[in-house]
Amino acid sequence: MKPLIVLLLAFTISSLTTMFINKQWNFILSGKIAMSVMLLFTALGHFIYPKGMSMMLPEIIPYKTQIIYITGIIEIAAALGLFIPALRGLTGWLLITFFVLVLPANIYATIIHLNYEKGTFDGNSLNYLWFRLPLQLLFIIWTYFFTIKHQQSNKK
Repeated sequence: MKPLIVLLLAFTISSLTTMFINKQWNFILSGKIAMSVMLLFTALGHFIYPKGMSMMLPEIIPYKTQIIYITGIIEIAAALGLFIPALRGLTGWLLITFFVLVLPANIYATIIHLNYEKGTFDGNSLNYLWFRLPLQLLFIIWTYFFTIKHQQSNKK
């Protein structure tokens, strides 16, 4: 829920700011800013809650804490890559791939009722999946629309 709030709040603030400064809406820029802010917010969790986040990975996976730190770094790199025109399309596709790849960990965390902030098993119920799955789809569509689709339409 927090990433969605951050995404929408950042989009609203950046949209209003660009309108105030440029006297016109720039939703594409605002969409990239919002995704970057959301990625930086979620990356922060990888460094604040590495123990709890590593519990999102099944026991069979080695080097869990290192994976959590690496995925945090990936999110930071993606947040920056969205603003480098030569890398924007590639960043968008890699970010979509990332969102697909982390979905099983989010599903697993929900199944085991993980509260990653506390590192306990008193987290969200399975009903949370009805929110999480569409949220992940929103992140994928958002990334596609504000990075890949927009960049493709600019080339035409």
